[in-house]
Amino acid sequence: MSSKLIENFEAMLTQGKDSPMLRFGLGQAYLQAGTSDKAVEHLRAAITQKRDYSAAWKLLAKAHEQQGNLAAALQTYREGIEVAQHHGDLQAAKEMTVFARRIEKQLAG
Repeated sequence: MSSKLIENFEAMLTQGKDSPMLRFGLGQAYLQAGTSDKAVEHLRAAITQKRDYSAAWKLLAKAHEQQGNLAAALQTYREGIEVAQHHGDLQAAKEMTVFARRIEKQLAG
């Protein structure tokens, strides 16, 4: 299912239908498929296009975690928390704070 979804999203991108939501969908599909490098690429594009896209920040951090890059994940969570708080997305900020604390504990231990 995931590969067909990726094909469909990639086709839309090729057709010039680029958008933050499309990039988020691609990032999510690649992350679920275990292709975290491609997930990072598309999720970065999503937040470049729409800086206040809290869900994309959170998923980008998860993609970094999947890569084993905890420092990048932590930094992404911290940036995402700032962005979410600035735009009033308090639930996303709370969730990212919990995930960031877990990584801080991992890095400290």
